[in-house]
This record gives sequence, structure tokens and C-alpha cells, in this order.
Amino acid sequence: MITIAVCDDSEAVVTNLCNMLETYAKEAGQNIKIFKFNSGLNLLEQYTGNYDIVFLDIKMPLMNGLETAGNIRKRDRSVNIIFLTSLVHHALDGYKVQALDYIIKPISYKRLKIELDAWINKQSQDQESFIVIKNDKGNYKVLLKDLAYIETSNRNALVHTKSENLICYKKLKVLETELNSYGFSRCHSSYILNLAYIESIEKMDAKLITGEVVPISQMKRKDFMQRLARYWGERV
Repeated sequence: MITIAVCDDSEAVVTNLCNMLETYAKEAGQNIKIFKFNSGLNLLEQYTGNYDIVFLDIKMPLMNGLETAGNIRKRDRSVNIIFLTSLVHHALDGYKVQALDYIIKPISYKRLKIELDAWINKQSQDQESFIVIKNDKGNYKVLLKDLAYIETSNRNALVHTKSENLICYKKLKVLETELNSYGFSRCHSSYILNLAYIESIEKMDAKLITGEVVPISQMKRKDFMQRLARYWGERV
């Protein structure tokens, strides 16, 4: 089941979008559960943390969409936020809250379908993409979505995942090549980062959603920041 929250102060927009989502569910054979909200405050008051996607209007009274998204991110690091807006430049600030994308109003079914198809496809890829870590204790299948970062450890690599840290006998350069096309980037001679885990960049450090801080070297900073900007840019 895909759980979706729709938040917009226009009842007409909410109704129209919900109708489109129901049409998509029938056409794509997906089970979609929809929750409706008419303001950012209303959404936050009833926020469950169990949503897969939040469609969020940017221009709302009292608390706009960007402020609402910022508050959501304090509670929920993984939910996918898609902004609804009539002006593109308003949506470009979405990288600050790691938005997935934006849709220009009036919303077209074709555009909505593209977003939902892409999200479903990405979910499938995230579940399937993995690397195998080998060491003296055995072989370990590590899903890329669970891999936060890798660092050098003596002459080996230390792989940091959600559940454990694993020694890997591959060189960091080899791992960098394997992970380069999956949203990972070398930020330091001793570190490879999963860009999806970055919460913010503060001077020469990358703060992760796990609370950990990874250094960025001066030599790697320009290329790393360009890759991060492209990665975030694809989601705003």
C-alpha cells in the first residue's frame, strides 16, 4: 500500500488531486490510501509519520509549505515531499528540506503519473540494489539504501550501515567505482558518502540524518558539492 498525504488550502485542488490519485491507483493496480489536510498546521497536528509521499502546497496562510516541510523533516527523515506550486522559483528552495520534486499548478494527470511512476520505480530499485561485503567472518549482502557511508580503517574499509559496521577488504577506490552511479560520492580521501543520508553541509563537514558528522576535504569539496547539488537538484 502507498500512503499519501495531500495538503493544500484550496479544497478544489485537494479534491482534484485526490481524484487523480484514485484514477492512477486503478490504472496502475496500486493500493493507495489518501489523507487530506487543508493547512500545514493541520497536517503537523495530525502527522503520523506513516506517509510514503506528502503532496504539499507551498503558498499557504499561517505556515507555508517550506516551513511545514522543515517541521516534517524534524520528525520524519524518509518521507518523500512533492511541492505543489504555481511558481517554479518557490519550489527551488525545496532542496533545503530534501524535497523529492515539485508539480506546477494547475496539476495535470500526465505530470502526476510521471512522478508516481518514477517514485514506484525508485522504490523497487532501492530494494534491489546492494553490494556484497566480504571479510574473514563471511559474506554480507548490504542494501544500498541502508549504507550511510564508508571510511578507511587501517588498510581496509569500514562500511557503516543502519544496523552494523562491517570490515571490507576492498580498497576505497574500488568501492567508489562500484557505487558512483548509485548516489554515492567521495567527499574525502578517507570517506565515501551516501548522498541520501546528508541532512546539511556546515562549513567543511557533512551532517548526516544519523547524527554523525563526516569531514569534507578541501581537495574533494568542489567536485563533491557539484555532485550533491545535482543530486538535490533532481529532487526539487
